[in-house]
Amino acid sequence: MRKAVRLVENGVLESAKRTIETERRGLEALERALSDGLSEPFSQTVETIGSIKGRVIVTGVGKSGHIGTKLAATLASTGTPAFFVHAAEANHGDLGMIASDDLVLAISKGGESAELRSIIAYTRRFSIPLVALTCSEHSSLATASDIVLLIPNEQEACPNGLAPTTSTLMQLALGDALAIALLEARGFTARDFHVFHPGGKLGASLMHVGDVMHTGDRVPLVAKGTPMPEAIHVLSRKHFGCVGVLDEDGRLGGIVTEGDIARNLTRNLSELCVDDIMTRTPKTVRPTALATSALALLEQYQIGALIVIDDDNKPAGLVHFHDLLRIGVA
Repeated sequence: MRKAVRLVENGVLESAKRTIETERRGLEALERALSDGLSEPFSQTVETIGSIKGRVIVTGVGKSGHIGTKLAATLASTGTPAFFVHAAEANHGDLGMIASDDLVLAISKGGESAELRSIIAYTRRFSIPLVALTCSEHSSLATASDIVLLIPNEQEACPNGLAPTTSTLMQLALGDALAIALLEARGFTARDFHVFHPGGKLGASLMHVGDVMHTGDRVPLVAKGTPMPEAIHVLSRKHFGCVGVLDEDGRLGGIVTEGDIARNLTRNLSELCVDDIMTRTPKTVRPTALATSALALLEQYQIGALIVIDDDNKPAGLVHFHDLLRIGVA
């Protein structure tokens, strides 16, 4: 039966602070362990996972199982093929999901979960590498494993010492450390990351300018010496609020924007050419730049579009604020 909670503000805040302090000490102990006894098995785990042809099969039960689900998702999204197999379900057919070229990462604080026995036996029978992530060095899981990632057995934040809190936080932190170490060892880039995260705000932020820019005849360009009436016609027809100006070698020599035109309305524009009013050092971006970088430039200089240039300073395209809005970056 659920007990009523009496809200005593000071007591509640003190409880929260104690929890965070206790868990912080656990993370500090984990960090020290990585500089000591945990360093070799951690490095060995990264090397072993990097050498297998199959996937990382993460398993566990209870709160460790929830951590395992998250870890499998993080590994998979950062370039290490992985999925989670619940230890209890493995006893009822899911062992068939584990292949001989896979590696099993079993998470259990005490290392004695009865549900893990079948998976342990299965890995031993078929010589599948087994890595234990546990607090118990002499447990059945640790004893049977090829590699033991021994987490410090620190105090749980639960005052009764029962609810997994500090221990699961350390499991999560070490799992994240493993995923990032593998990511860096593989040279996993932002472009690789986008392959696994094509949707939503994150996917949009990982797109490159070259993925969204306008190219070819859509780019408003004129040559130096072009009369202003002709440049204004190109500007209005292309609807980007600007027109790039090319020099004799086809390189970008300047830009004429609607703002430049507005600032010169007191002059007789029909008698002028683009050279007379253009901005000679326009803001540009490379096709390989992230879309978020283009947005930052647009916001910093309060402009609506950027000419995209190649390594030879020749226009390769144009990216407009509306393009970034359309894909969800802005």
